[in-house]
Amino acid sequence: MTLAGEILIQTVRNIWAHKLRSTLTMFGISWGIASIVFMIAIGEGFKAGYRNMLYSMGTDLVILWPGRTTKQAGGQRAGRDVRFVYEDIRAIQQECYLVRHVTVELANSFPMRSRFNSGVFSTHGITPIYQQIRSMSVADGRLISETDMQEDRAVCVIGDVVKQQLFAGRVAVGAQIYIGDVPFTVIGEMSKKDQNNSYNGLDGYKVLIPYTAMARHFPDPRPFIGPGHIDNILFMPTSANDHSQAVKQVRRVLGRRHGFDPEDRGAIWCWDTVEQAQLVSGIYDSMELFLGFVALITLALGGIGVMNIMLVSVAERTREIGIKQAVGATPGRILFEFFLESVTLTIFSGLIGLALAWGICATVSRMPLPTLFAGLPVSATTALLAFGTLVLVGILAAIYPARRASLMVPVEALRYE
Repeated sequence: MTLAGEILIQTVRNIWAHKLRSTLTMFGISWGIASIVFMIAIGEGFKAGYRNMLYSMGTDLVILWPGRTTKQAGGQRAGRDVRFVYEDIRAIQQECYLVRHVTVELANSFPMRSRFNSGVFSTHGITPIYQQIRSMSVADGRLISETDMQEDRAVCVIGDVVKQQLFAGRVAVGAQIYIGDVPFTVIGEMSKKDQNNSYNGLDGYKVLIPYTAMARHFPDPRPFIGPGHIDNILFMPTSANDHSQAVKQVRRVLGRRHGFDPEDRGAIWCWDTVEQAQLVSGIYDSMELFLGFVALITLALGGIGVMNIMLVSVAERTREIGIKQAVGATPGRILFEFFLESVTLTIFSGLIGLALAWGICATVSRMPLPTLFAGLPVSATTALLAFGTLVLVGILAAIYPARRASLMVPVEALRYE
């Protein structure tokens, strides 16, 4: 048997000989390492939940509403109302290279009826790309297409709540509904969303129709509005990192077209979900860092407990150390024996804590959870970070007791009572 194997067997025997003491020490380490995993997983769970919540509303979405100017620009007075038109979309597509997708929205509430029931729901005139930007999918049928848009087709996609109200359990796709007095054919039924964030109502209560059909059949009745009016502009930047520059590009284009200063915040109201997501992510990162620090302190206290126990063990085994030195054991062998015992105790108890934490996190993640909390995900990075911290604590806790044992004078050790 090798020297290392002999020392390892002796280490296991020493730990087993003091089962209660070893168990209490191991509990401190296990709880400390489990706390690190729990704290990091809680932060990751909230971040993932917030991302999922934003995804239900849209992917990297920036929404612009027309406002009222607060600065003079181009010889025009402040206090003018800004009104978006469909031509703004074409200008953004042509000039804003940091914008991947851009779409319009024209919305109003209308009474609707089918053969079976009626109700009042929000109708939205959109372009086909709107459905992709807003992360929409269908449970049955299809989404609005470019052909529907170009041919002003009287077709619609209805939300799940609208479908339940107008058709109950009946098939909706292919049926006809009346929006106001205009007949529309249902071509799709939106999938149900767990949505707790929206800017103009939950998607389940909406009816989508091509923008051209909305402008044709339901023009804005207000005076001085004119054809081509839109309520708001939605766009997706080429990447989340480019979103601030994309917003500046869009503001410059709209400012030039409508005669206002691009820096005039009152002229355009902006909801930048990318910026909001980054802000919330920073808050969760700070929370995760704080909780991780608290867990690290807990683990460090467990490491101090291991150090104290090993110092007690060194004191109890002083005569044994003296005998080993008397029969030829070198200081290096004594140091390695106590070092290995301390590290073994730390690593073994830490692995138990890791396994326990992983099992609890996996169980919680399988439970029904609110949209804002995505469970307790444990990534490989988290596990490696926890294990690396554990090894470091184990080494630091082992150095002093092992060194103290190796530096004992054999004669004084043999005299110890």
